[in-house]
Amino acid sequence: MESEVYSASFDASLSDGLTADSSTIVVAHELKAPLSLMRQLALSLDYEEDIVGAREVGRQIVATSDRALRQVQDLTRIARLDDALFEMEPVNPRIVCDEVVAELWKLFRFNKRELQLDYRNKRHLAVANRQLLYSVVYNFCLNAMNYGGEELPSRVSIYDRQNKIRIDVRDFGPTVPTKVWREIKDGFVKKPVEIAMRPGSSGLGLYIAAKFANYMNSDFGLVRHRDGTSFYIDLPVSRQLSFV
Repeated sequence: MESEVYSASFDASLSDGLTADSSTIVVAHELKAPLSLMRQLALSLDYEEDIVGAREVGRQIVATSDRALRQVQDLTRIARLDDALFEMEPVNPRIVCDEVVAELWKLFRFNKRELQLDYRNKRHLAVANRQLLYSVVYNFCLNAMNYGGEELPSRVSIYDRQNKIRIDVRDFGPTVPTKVWREIKDGFVKKPVEIAMRPGSSGLGLYIAAKFANYMNSDFGLVRHRDGTSFYIDLPVSRQLSFV
């Protein structure tokens, strides 16, 4: 069989996800990594002999800090989901994906990666929260950046699937471990987990995406290919007419 599809709805409180020792270690590790990188970059400034090189290091520090701040912001949003602060509204998923790609394309190019877009949806509006959907796609793309290259570009796709709009991000990394896809299939992903065999993958990003998808009454899942994985979110279609 060429691919295997698994999906689940996720229902877990923040306390379910962050109280266990293993979960705390995963979160701490993922937040420590960008801090360590920024420290190394800052120290390297002492050895930069030209202004152009120093400016490039400065841009890397800013980009790294932005990604770390986004993770912290997403964790804060998870803690406030029960406060009903994130309104659902008609959202154009193409615009959201365009904004994510615009933010990340320099990072992809710096890491010698390519990111392609494939929009085939005829239904233009989905019911979602724009901020939360942005974070879901952002985390999918960050994971995909670690797997592929100029000859094997990652791909962001949008298309109609039954009565929903699917956004999926395809990568060419190692297969997702059996334990992880079983948790997704059975709906047991209730905490950040380390994804073995896929170094650089964000277990925290996977957890964040699952929480936000659940809040938006959307299905989160993955397709296992012989040469990679597609993570996806299925969004309810908005009945509001689109003039785009």
